[in-house]
Amino acid sequence: DKLKNLLELLPEHDLPEDLKSKHCKRCVVVGSGGILHGSELGHLLNQFDIVIRLNDAPVQGYTDDVGNKTTIRMTYPEGAPLSEHEYPPASLFVAVLFKSVDFNWLEAMVKNETL
Repeated sequence: DKLKNLLELLPEHDLPEDLKSKHCKRCVVVGSGGILHGSELGHLLNQFDIVIRLNDAPVQGYTDDVGNKTTIRMTYPEGAPLSEHEYPPASLFVAVLFKSVDFNWLEAMVKNETL
């Protein structure tokens, strides 16, 4: 019931046009474990059609290693980046919800309430 009520609060949206029209030929998922530190693979990662970043791994200050392109950022609410600079306007933020508290967080965000 809680999920049903929450879904009714959300505006119905589709994928952004630029994502819908992409032919996802080459995708890469960039995690947040730090394994790319010192790799200098940023230029290579930026060449992928879709760059999916996980959790709150920073991009600024590490672009030589992790690139600067973000198409989709996926994270749990508590792992969402705190800096507005980590949410590029052309990227899509995907909140991964699975715990009860995650749904409380989303409801508070939608209703502009303090959690």
